[in-house]
Amino acid sequence: MSNVIVVGAQWGDEGKGKVVDILTEDAAMVVRFQGGNNAGHTLVVGGLKYALHLVPSGILHPGKMGLIAGGVVIDPDVLIQEIETLRARGVEVSPRNLLIGEKAHIIMPYHQALDQAREGQKGDGRIGTTGRGIGPAYEDKASRIGLRMCDLADLNFFREKAAAAMAEKNCLLSSLYGLRPVSLEEIMARAGLWAEKLKPFIGDAWAVLRAALERGDNILFEGAQGVQLDLDHGIYPFVTSSNPIAGAAATGAGVAFRDIDGVLALVKAYSTRVGSGPMPTELTDGTGEFMRKQGAEFGTTTGRPRRCGWLDAVVVRNSVALCGADHLAVTKLDVLSGLKELKIAVHYLLDGEKIDFIPADYRAVERCRPVYETLPGWEGDISGARKLDELPKAARNYLDRMYELCGAPPALVSVGPDRDQTIILHEYF
Repeated sequence: MSNVIVVGAQWGDEGKGKVVDILTEDAAMVVRFQGGNNAGHTLVVGGLKYALHLVPSGILHPGKMGLIAGGVVIDPDVLIQEIETLRARGVEVSPRNLLIGEKAHIIMPYHQALDQAREGQKGDGRIGTTGRGIGPAYEDKASRIGLRMCDLADLNFFREKAAAAMAEKNCLLSSLYGLRPVSLEEIMARAGLWAEKLKPFIGDAWAVLRAALERGDNILFEGAQGVQLDLDHGIYPFVTSSNPIAGAAATGAGVAFRDIDGVLALVKAYSTRVGSGPMPTELTDGTGEFMRKQGAEFGTTTGRPRRCGWLDAVVVRNSVALCGADHLAVTKLDVLSGLKELKIAVHYLLDGEKIDFIPADYRAVERCRPVYETLPGWEGDISGARKLDELPKAARNYLDRMYELCGAPPALVSVGPDRDQTIILHEYF
């Protein structure tokens, strides 16, 4: 038996979708345990691109079960559209291979309206939220007034709960932000469609997961975003509203720690970030633009251009320690081909003092200056490599130094977007 958690070791967009897709070949189930449709996973199979936001990344493998656990917040409109888009492309999506946890909370229209109103009023103080309503949905969850997928089974009860929850939201929208209140009747019209389309998929996710664990099935737990966006451990307040660290799989999915056999931390061969917040190794010059262009660094969910920079080993070491990662998966190594030299941040200088950690105060992080180690780059296309010794020596040296600085051994190296453009170094199953 092998149950593995896959997390992103940076700010998200590390390529978790591709890696989960690869590992699903030998797994029985893929479980999404946190976040919402503010995250996007891009998969490329046979040259065809698939963009997923809520459906677990293993959906492209016939006979595998995808499970959306209770730790996720779900926008039903987005999920319905995603299911229909996949079906239109010939992918099976049915209750046989997709289960929506009945305890998962629903992102309501008033959550989206409030999220966008708040961010719009902040001006230069924006934190870079996607405006999808994820934060306000988690707020209602913590306030114990949220609506859950199980509530779609009784629309009269759903209406009562929605009316109570939206009273405060509409007061804020109209009185504080000067916006039109959200209509309960419009919400209920949409809720009827949600129930019609999604009720066949909704069930007791915990019971299904527990049975799989008892059978000894191989299970993948798929995180969204990256560790540095963790609500508790990221660079606050420039974080997401949930916990992308590996430990959150236990609470979001409902598994015991003893059931977890491994943690795989994904790290892009360089750094990217979407939205606001400190990023010590960010490059605003031609090298950063080179990375963006070569890596097609635009958000899967928003299309926003990603900020790019050199690999930050301080960030990755922090993530590896937080998650207890036993291996690294390096992605987008091919993007660096053509650069004459490469840099890795080995530590920071904060007000002239050497530090090897990420300060809690984001203002201190903004003052951190990375101290780099420089390595030679390489030329040529490496996307055809399937073994380490097929890579240029400089690329192998770069990888070796990454592993030394980041604190975990390699599991795989991605040299292109497609499923088969991968060097496998460690078998999890």
